[in-house]
Amino acid sequence: MHMRTKKWARPELAACPFYINHEGADESLRGTWKARFAHSERPLHMEMGCGKGVSTAKMVADHPEINYIVCDMSPDVLGTARRNIEETCGGAPDNVLILRADICFIHRIFGPEDAAERIYIHFCNPWTEHPKHAKRRLTHPRQLMQYREFLSDGGEIWFKTDDDTLFEESLVYFDLCGFETVWRTGDLHRDMTAVPGTGGRNYVSEHEQKFTELGIPIKAGIFRKAALAEGFDPTRYRLTPGVKRETLERLGWLET
Repeated sequence: MHMRTKKWARPELAACPFYINHEGADESLRGTWKARFAHSERPLHMEMGCGKGVSTAKMVADHPEINYIVCDMSPDVLGTARRNIEETCGGAPDNVLILRADICFIHRIFGPEDAAERIYIHFCNPWTEHPKHAKRRLTHPRQLMQYREFLSDGGEIWFKTDDDTLFEESLVYFDLCGFETVWRTGDLHRDMTAVPGTGGRNYVSEHEQKFTELGIPIKAGIFRKAALAEGFDPTRYRLTPGVKRETLERLGWLET
């Protein structure tokens, strides 16, 4: 997302005890994340592209028994997220870290020892303007294969989007990259009470609020790490119309 420069964001982040700035190809943070929390035994959840942290802040405040790492690239966005988190939590919580990082190279930052149990990807850029842009998606196979490296066995990715094309193509991405569909819907607000493990509670971001007010149904799904398809090579993968339709029909998203 694009946000105007906020002169206060960088100084406030630099003084923030739960902010970490990662730059370049440094891999020294891999395997160190659990020890960075006051209670390393807690489950670890991550958010890829936290934005302003409106929904994130509420989630962190409601679940002190879970450690969170929330990632984004823009210090201006993260500065706003920091303020929202501290305001909602009534100060600096001990169960969240804000990370400035390029998610396209997330494998440089997290390793198998970090063992995240859940990853949230909410309202990422759909990159639907041109087929060659699809590789920039946070759900593209080259990203999913990176997440697999530090997602624990049986760990889950929770995904939301307003974009039909991104959701349909992401269903194929998840399937081919060894993620089984636990639950999915084409209208989250209609089916919210059916989302496993939430008690019907939905943490609404500024993006979700905007699209809902426009009458756009929110697409969502939960995808669990399982075995990889034999011979799958994410470096050579291309989403052809045949592969997409065949997979969607098999998953029950399209009528055969």
